[in-house]
Amino acid sequence: MSVASPKIEILDFEAGARAARGVAVVIDVFRAFSVACYAFANGAERIIPVGDIEAARRLKQDHPEFVTLGERHARKLEGFDFGNSPTHIEHEDFTGRTLVHTTHAGTQGLVNATQAQVVLTGSLVNAAAICRYIARLAPDEVSLVRMGQDARERCDEDDLCAEMLAARLRGEHFDTATIRPRLRAAPSAQKFFDPEVTWAPERDFELCTAADRFDFVLRLLPAGANPAQLQALAT
Repeated sequence: MSVASPKIEILDFEAGARAARGVAVVIDVFRAFSVACYAFANGAERIIPVGDIEAARRLKQDHPEFVTLGERHARKLEGFDFGNSPTHIEHEDFTGRTLVHTTHAGTQGLVNATQAQVVLTGSLVNAAAICRYIARLAPDEVSLVRMGQDARERCDEDDLCAEMLAARLRGEHFDTATIRPRLRAAPSAQKFFDPEVTWAPERDFELCTAADRFDFVLRLLPAGANPAQLQALAT
């Protein structure tokens, strides 16, 4: 007997995150949640996503051992250890470290998805793992939240990721070979191919579009005695 697929709703931006119910997948392909996957692959113990820059700075002040990653309008924030580039952390050893992450779009979605029962990050690099995890949960409802460009405009990469996740959750085939050709010409990808844009190196495009590279999901654990944090769960 086949298992019924969940009801899938596709939403956008912070308002979409606030409206998300069931299992929410907050999508940010270029680059927040691709970066988060590479950080966990490099040994990070946890990531604390925050919406406010000053809150991230306070966490760093209180815990100098924390590693800060952050951007606004794609550029690295002053005083932060790293920006939001997977290339810049690709060979960093984060074993056992706590990272604090704030971005213009992705982390804003996480902190606003307060009505969902389960909150996951969404990216191409762990898309298959996301679908396996959701299938195991067997929820009635899945909310795919596309955070877009600066959490204000739709963007091709988040649209494509939502399309891919929705297709797979319905049991349909999605041709991953089409991803890079489709996104290569996307307006939001052009920064990667501009040598003047040092904060978004060309390799970021390759790393962010490496579909199904990782076999874990990043799930947001709600705040309790500690701040809300992302943890990696194998699928």
